[in-house]
Order: sequence, then structure tokens, then C-alpha cells
Amino acid sequence: MTTSPTRQPDTAAAGHPARRRPGPVEPRCSSARAAAARLVFRHAVKSLPVRVALPGGERLGAGGPDSPVMRIVRPGAFHRRLGADAKIGFGEAYMAGDWTSNDPAALLTPFAARMADLVPRPLQVFRRWVDARHPAHERNTVEGSRANVHRHYDLSNDLFAAFLDESMTYSSAWFSPGDDDLHAAQLRKVDGVLDLADVRAGTRLLEIGTGWGALAIRAAERGARVTTLTLSAEQKHLAEQRIARAGVADRVQVLLRDYREAHGSYDAVVSVEMVEAVGADYWPAYFRTLDRVLEPGGRVGLQAITMPHDRLLATRHSHTWIHKYVFPGGQLLSVPAIQDAVRRHTALGVVRSRSLGPDYARTLRHWRTRFLDNWPQVAATGFDDTFRRMWEFYLAYCEAGFRSGYLDVVQLGLTKPRH
Repeated sequence: MTTSPTRQPDTAAAGHPARRRPGPVEPRCSSARAAAARLVFRHAVKSLPVRVALPGGERLGAGGPDSPVMRIVRPGAFHRRLGADAKIGFGEAYMAGDWTSNDPAALLTPFAARMADLVPRPLQVFRRWVDARHPAHERNTVEGSRANVHRHYDLSNDLFAAFLDESMTYSSAWFSPGDDDLHAAQLRKVDGVLDLADVRAGTRLLEIGTGWGALAIRAAERGARVTTLTLSAEQKHLAEQRIARAGVADRVQVLLRDYREAHGSYDAVVSVEMVEAVGADYWPAYFRTLDRVLEPGGRVGLQAITMPHDRLLATRHSHTWIHKYVFPGGQLLSVPAIQDAVRRHTALGVVRSRSLGPDYARTLRHWRTRFLDNWPQVAATGFDDTFRRMWEFYLAYCEAGFRSGYLDVVQLGLTKPRH
């Protein structure tokens, strides 16, 4: 098991409300909606390269002998969950054991590739009436953001240590050709972001989103003076320990502070996969913050997960399984959305970009393998089988998105004019 080098296992694990949870309650759903969901699902899988096995021997899908298999264990419950809310019910059905797969990431990849037309277009006009909307309490106000971050990042440092590499980096790695070493790829990614921001000895650097301190340590080792912001008390605690062990505590300050509360002036700003937690209503505030704290002539290194712009427009108000169970308040951007926010709300300009989508698929494969391999140790800290299925689905679901090309992750270099 990969363990945190600076933190003892949590002793209060079993008491954490997010660790022991009952299976998702089967929602109320009319027989008509369940029947409609059954027809839509059958239509969706009819041409997909998958095999769907139902009790009694019926088989669906266009997959061959080597295609991934989905085994529907309880068809009635599965269709009722889809009928109540397909965007949430599909994942809940996996959590509840209504369906299973020996390789959920491979199974979900064809679904992700056809995301835009899984539901027949004539039925898509009903989206506004059947899609759940984001709960008001998950809005990313300053207080709302703290609550949303707590629900994910304060689960347990030991949980994250069980599947991340030794740098404790929770974002896409950047693999070099022919090398599948996750730790080396994470450091390469960090260096790539720091290079985009031109971080060097003497740089005054602001990091928005500390994680567990890997980037701050790497920047300080270059000779930069780093101020890094997080909303997670658990992350702050471990990051400060890791920073001290790395011998750079004199050059790094970790603050429990929202990005909107940032002050001071910096030569460079970096932010790695934090903007996804900002929310569309607050994108202007986020990008204005980058502009406000950056000195003229300064640079920004930004890493962001993106989705196709048309899908962003179609789904931006939808409340999904990921929102309900993993990232409350989250909202992916598109490259055009980033460009528009930068153009409308800042003096910054995008000067460099690179795409790492396939690298994220590989990263997630590593994480899922490590999580499952280390599950006995994770379970010993208080997490139950429902959580295991939830986390496995989360990692597989995301891997499928990147494997299919539906999702991407980009590194962007931005500059601020000197005058």
C-alpha cells in the first residue's frame, strides 16, 4: 500500500459520515417512466460495441466476444433509477449493485464517445423538464465553496494516499513517450505548469489550489517564494508537513483562504485543476482574480479539464451523479469558455497551450488500479463497500471520458501586458 509519509492513519475513520453510507435509496418512478427508460437504454446500446447481459440469458449490444460486458443484476431497479433521473441513476445503480462489469472503464468508453446522441434527438427537447438542476446550497459562494471542498477533499488524507503517487498529486500526469512511471509523469506535469508561468529563483508565486503541496515544493526548490491557497483543512495540515520535510518551509506559506480573498502582487500565478470547482457564475471573478494579483509582465500557468463547447451549453444546468456524490458545485469548462472569460474580464492573453487528454486516461487507470489493489487497507480505515463501488465508478467514469475524447485537459500559458 502507498502510505502518507507524514501522517498517521486516521483513528476516527469509522465515524466520518461520508465513509459509511447506505446504498442509494431507490427513487420513486412511475411505471411509464421506467418503461420509457428501458426502451431508451435498449436503443442506446443497440449499436454500441458492448455486450449487455440480462438475467435469463437475453443479450443486448453490438459487441463481439472481446467487447466489455455489462451485467444487469436487477433490471427493474436499474430501469426505475434511469427513469427517475438517468444522469444520476446510472451511477447509483452501480453503487447499489444493480449492474456490474469486469472492466467498467472499457464499458463506459463507448457510452462517453456517443454522449451527445445516446438519447434520440426528438426526446432531447424534454431535457428541461426531466433534468435535475443544481441545488441552491451548492452554489460556489465563499461559504458554499468551503462546504463543497470539505465534502470531497476532507474525506481522508489516507484515502488519497492509497491511490495517488508519492507526490500526492491529484490531477493529470504528463507521461513521456515509452514511460509509464506515474510519479515521474506527475513531476513532469508540475514542471510543465511552472515553465508556462516562468517560475524561477526569486519569483513571487501565487498558487490557487494547494493540493497536498507537490507544486509548491517543486516551485520552492527552484528558488521561488510561494503563497498557496486551499479551502481544505486536511490538505493544509498534510501539505505543511510535507513542505517542512522537503526543507522549504521558509519559502512556502499555506493559507486557508478562498481565491477571491487573495491579495498582494505576484510575478506568476499557477492553478492546476482548481477552476473546475469555481462554477460558471463565478468564472468572471476567478479570472479577474488572476489579473488583479498578477504584476504587469507576469505569467499564469493554468491546467483545466475541458469538454466540448456544445455539450457545455447543453448540460451546464444539469445536476449529475458526479455533482451529487463526488464534486458538489463542480462545472467543467470548454476552451472557448476559457478564452471568452479571459477576453471579457482580464487583460491577459493566452500564448501557449498543450493537450493532455490521453495522459489523463492513463493517470486514472493507475489510480483505479492502485485504489482497488489497496482496498483492504482503505476499508480498514472505515470506508464501506458502497463507498468502494462509488469511488470505482467515479474513477472509471472519468477514465472513459478521456479515453473516448469526450473530455480533455489542457495546460495554458497566459501573460499580462507590461503596459
